[in-house]
This record gives sequence, C-alpha cells and structure tokens, in this order.
Amino acid sequence: MPKMKTKKCATKRMKMSATGKVLRSQGGKAHLNGYKSRKRKRNLRGTAVTDKGVQKTMLRMLQVG
Repeated sequence: MPKMKTKKCATKRMKMSATGKVLRSQGGKAHLNGYKSRKRKRNLRGTAVTDKGVQKTMLRMLQVG
C-alpha cells in the first residue's frame, strides 16, 4: 500500500504547536481594510488555535496521528 501523503495546502496554512494543537492564521485581513479600525487589524495578526470541531479534519489533512 502506498504511503499516505500530507495535503500541501494544509502545510502552508497550518502548523502544530509543541503540545499538539493546530495553529492557523486568522482571516479577514486580505482586502477591504480601509474601513476596518487599526485595532481590529492589529488583533488579526499572528496565529490562533483551531476549535475542537475542525481540529480532527485538520490533523487528517496534516497526516498526524
């Protein structure tokens, strides 16, 4: 049976934390930024932990576990 391959789109968009959680970048900063407040755009920086409902699907895409 062939080796299971990781979805390459998933590796570019998500990463694993040291404790095994899936980290993702936050959406909502690509366009239409003119009317959004500076505080709102600043808070969208960085990574966020995925919720439990989606985490199983993301782990399957990353071929972890």
